[in-house]
This record gives sequence, C-alpha cells and structure tokens, in this order.
Amino acid sequence: MSKPKLLATHALFEAPQQRLAEFFDAEFWTAPERPPRAELLRRVAGKDALICLLTEKIDSELLAAAPHLRIVANVAVGFDNIDLEACTHHKVAASNTPGVLDETTADFAWTLLLAVARRLLEGDALARSGQWSGWNLDQLCGADVWGKTLGILGLGRIGQAVARRAQGFGMHIIYNDANRAPAEVEQRLHAEYVSRDGVLANADFLTLHVPLLPETRGLIGAIELAQMKSTAFLINTSRGPVVNEAALIDALDKKLIAGAALDVYEHEPQIPDGLRRPNVVLAPHLASASVETRTKMAMIAAENAIALFEGRRPPNLLNPAALEGAAIQGRKSL
Repeated sequence: MSKPKLLATHALFEAPQQRLAEFFDAEFWTAPERPPRAELLRRVAGKDALICLLTEKIDSELLAAAPHLRIVANVAVGFDNIDLEACTHHKVAASNTPGVLDETTADFAWTLLLAVARRLLEGDALARSGQWSGWNLDQLCGADVWGKTLGILGLGRIGQAVARRAQGFGMHIIYNDANRAPAEVEQRLHAEYVSRDGVLANADFLTLHVPLLPETRGLIGAIELAQMKSTAFLINTSRGPVVNEAALIDALDKKLIAGAALDVYEHEPQIPDGLRRPNVVLAPHLASASVETRTKMAMIAAENAIALFEGRRPPNLLNPAALEGAAIQGRKSL
C-alpha cells in the first residue's frame, strides 16, 4: 500500500526526518534559502501533508493548489502564518508545537535583557577591534539588573518562565495580561498584577510575551513608549508586529527609553536601519534556537501529521472544526 505524500519545507533534524520517512513518502526542502512561493505551490500539489515553518504563508491560494492536503503542521508555537479559517473551509487540519520552547525562549529573553543592560555587544566589538586601551572607570557603563523592576506583558507559559528567572535577580515583578493569572501563580512568582499603564510607567525592563492577535498588533507604540522610564529597556521575543518599529526608532532618537533588545521584527526579515544602533541588541529570531528544542519542535510537528493519518486527532490541533462531520481517515484507507 502506498504511503501518504508529505512535503516538509525544511530538512528538519535527523530524528524527526527519519520518523517522517518511515510513515510518509516524504520530500524535504534542502536548499539554504526558504522555498520561493511559486516553487512551494508547485511542490505541495498532490501532497497529503505539509510540514512548514513560520516563513511559509498558508492561505487559500496554497490550499487550492493542494486539493489532497489533509494537514498543515507548523513547526512553531505561533501560527499567524496560517489562515485557520481557510484551512477549516478546505477541511485541512492545522497544528502547532506549544509548550516545548517555553524554557528555551525564557533563557533567550534573559540573554537579551542582560546583553542590552550591560552593553555586552558594544564591549565585544571593542574587545575585537584591537582599539581597546585598557580598563577605565566610566568605560561602557551599563545598568544594573539586580533589584530592579521587571515588567511583563503576557504572563502565559513563557512569561511565567521569565518571571521565575527574575526571582534569582531579586527583582520586583509586575505584569499585565488580558487574563489575570490565578492567585497561586502570582504568589509562587511573587508577581504583582497592575494595569498596563502601571507596567509601562514602572518597569526598568519591559519584556513582551503576548501572541500576535488583532488586539496585540502595535501593542507598543508611541503612546506606550512615551509612558516608559527614560532609563528603561524594551525586550521583545514574542512577535515583531507587537511593536511599532517606527515609533520605537523615534523613541530611541528622542532618548525616551534607554535601549531595546529584539529577536523579532515587524516586517521580518527586514530590519530598519534606525534600529541598527549601539543601544539596540538585534538577534535573528533565535529565541527557540537550541538543538534540543528545535528538534523537539520538529518531532511534535511530525507526530501531529502522523496522528491524523493513523486515524487519531492531532495532539495540537488548532481548528477542530476542520474535522467535524467527517471521520478521521486512518492509514488503511489511503
């Protein structure tokens, strides 16, 4: 019996690639650049399953080009690249990889926070330049982290992981979220719920951990940046469009805040020249980029795809309505 056909828009890692090859007639995109749109549409035609990254837009055009497609498995927690309504209309299941990258992303948020606070990249550049003349009292003085106030917008799994780490730095933790955390979570994290304006006005370090939704697009703009301390730093490891980059550049020009550390961008992978300055740390979307975590993410995506063709509900199904009214077909029917 022939295997279902799958396209993966990345070579993935060895373990998930082998797992997929066992179950599917699998094709992997191996070029270093992301697949061009026209090539993606050509290759997905006739496929039963698609494993993709955030860089691939899954919309009505792609779904129409792949009439046999049954599932789109995103190798990411976020899924703003997927039109869920279109997937449901075409009876295509969509899935993501939640939970697996919480601790790794929290680690990286702290990497950015410490790097921008202590001017690490400026120091690294000076040390490598051959121009360092030796220690000096006021050379590249940054900001202390110990005992400062950490403001968190979005106290979900990643936000909580960031807050746990803040306790080791003796920080006062304040947060705001659309849904207030349970009292036991606040107590365990020593986190104080305040208004969004209160977080903006009092945070020495403001870190963002919200999903990209219509209500969070442009969450940090000119008004919000003007409310922040002139000594405060902004850290973003959530989604680029959560921050209005033009407003951020203007705030940095006017010294309304002390600096920023960014892993994601409004029009990724484009980064405005106005952000290329010494007091802004720039990373190329690395928050989940450890070998262990990225391998787990790819394996979860693989298991989501396999589950559907084994007649099971994908563990991380995003659009249950896509499967309503029709039995999940098992492998024997393929």
